[in-house]
Amino acid sequence: HETGGYRHLLFPETQRSKLQHRRARINQQINKEMRMRAGAENLFRATSNHKVKETVALELSYVNSNLQLLKEELEELNSSMDVYQNDSESISVPMIPLGLKETKELDLLVPLKDLISEHYGEEGILFEKEIKEFMELRQAMRTPSRNEAGLELLMEYYNQLYFLDSRFFPPTKSLGVFFHWYDSLTGVPSHQRALAFEKGSVLFNIGALHTQIGARQDRASLPGLNQAIDAFQKAAGAFNYLKENFSNAPSLDMSAASLNMLVRLMVAQVQECVFEKMTLLRAHTPQERTAYVYSLVHQTMTQAHVKDYVPFSWTTMVHVKSEHFKALSHYFAAIALCDSASDAELPEQEKAFIQFHVTMPEGPSLRVLLQDPEERRKLGKAHLKKAIMKHEEAMRIHGLCKILRKMDILQEVLSFAHKRSLSKYSEIDHEEDFFETGDAPDIHRAFHVSTLPQGPLSVFSAKNKWYPARRVHLMRGENGFGFTLRGDSPVLIAGVIPGGCAEAGLKEGDYIISVNGKDCKWSKHAEVVQLLKSTGEEGVEIDVITLQGSEGPKAVSHILGLRWETAEDVPHTLLVWSKKSKRSKKSTYGIPFTAVGDNEAMY
Repeated sequence: HETGGYRHLLFPETQRSKLQHRRARINQQINKEMRMRAGAENLFRATSNHKVKETVALELSYVNSNLQLLKEELEELNSSMDVYQNDSESISVPMIPLGLKETKELDLLVPLKDLISEHYGEEGILFEKEIKEFMELRQAMRTPSRNEAGLELLMEYYNQLYFLDSRFFPPTKSLGVFFHWYDSLTGVPSHQRALAFEKGSVLFNIGALHTQIGARQDRASLPGLNQAIDAFQKAAGAFNYLKENFSNAPSLDMSAASLNMLVRLMVAQVQECVFEKMTLLRAHTPQERTAYVYSLVHQTMTQAHVKDYVPFSWTTMVHVKSEHFKALSHYFAAIALCDSASDAELPEQEKAFIQFHVTMPEGPSLRVLLQDPEERRKLGKAHLKKAIMKHEEAMRIHGLCKILRKMDILQEVLSFAHKRSLSKYSEIDHEEDFFETGDAPDIHRAFHVSTLPQGPLSVFSAKNKWYPARRVHLMRGENGFGFTLRGDSPVLIAGVIPGGCAEAGLKEGDYIISVNGKDCKWSKHAEVVQLLKSTGEEGVEIDVITLQGSEGPKAVSHILGLRWETAEDVPHTLLVWSKKSKRSKKSTYGIPFTAVGDNEAMY
């Protein structure tokens, strides 16, 4: 702390660090205003004096106005994308980075010294140096540098939390310290005694720092693009891990809906970098899939739980990019159509164009179209017309956001793409064209996600031990098969009806991995129900596996359900700090098959 006052002389502040300091100041002001509001609300409820109520109501209106202004200031801060971009003169569409979560200083000296004395029977003062080193590490990780060194610092602290958990968080006693963190986007403070909250917040910052590193790369070069792809993929991984391993988070930025939005945003930015990389290599450009993933992000951002939380500039930027890449997909389709192809290339082009459009274009067959330059020009002209419309829509949406209008680079990119499409349209538009330009069909997104044959990792992983798979042959009785189902991917035997035919071979907690030879590890509930419904008089063969040590559904809760610890809960080991509570997946399908006849639907 002695050199803290001279730090700004030794290490000049960057624009990013200034933003982070502004964020810290705003967070503190929000915290102060929220405490004032809580106190005023308590007084308003407690008093019966009419004059006091009027005074408090007036004070509350001032506080709420201040909070609204602070929220708008923080939103503007979160919209400052230019600060995180590369300083290169090349023109690249800005990426969306995420600001770091802020935290308060934490004094662990006295609590840890007391616990060492009580629990281990040693003098706590002997470990004062090590405790102070840990506190200094925590203080340093609050402001990591935007590079690998900053990531290493966050990871070092994150790993130290495992040892803190194991050594100083006994299951029978709370350490008595609160971990305070501010929401990354709203600045609303949250605090918990659970170490899981500290771990989750640090992991969130690891993901956020990766977004900043990705945004600063020079995407005009191949190495810069590869580094950006790597950074955004790692950010998506960090946020996805949080989403999969935490629930009931105390702050909105770590809620399932927000993390799902962040994962999709990072994946979309990865896809955009892939498009730029393919363009740089002058290879096939998958712009339609980029448009598709950005449209998914936009849908996620406009959902009820996320809409009022995400900065308007983010939602607008994503919408602009979605329309922009749709326009590019139609532009490049037109370029491909207008370029003459040799006879040797026609079979390959025909094969490509069959998979290219969602619906086949009106008019002659594809082979005739590709062999006729005039027909190719007509379809190319239709694609260019659609490209121009999409470009204009992107520019219109861009103009709705004040913050985006200030981004000269984004405006330049949109304007350049629009002018290029107009120029190409003028080039292929002939004066003697008397036909009306048709509507070009939509372009198919050219990617497919394949599933792993081993099944979902959350269930079929090394940490879970299974009994050997067994095959059960069931004949449908008068009352059906005699068991109920629950869940998806894989489907679980939720219950076995006493006296039913399933009682001899199935038990609660079994996972269905195959029905009549069809692999069901990834199957949805309805798909398994349909397979069972379609069985005839020969019966059905079901392959199931059982978790070792299981006793019905309770035993599998530890692999299907993990929870946030509350302030009263204390973590035990690294393997369980992220456990979240199981959500019931019982649906209307989960009725006994005994209630289903041959001619009835299992719904």
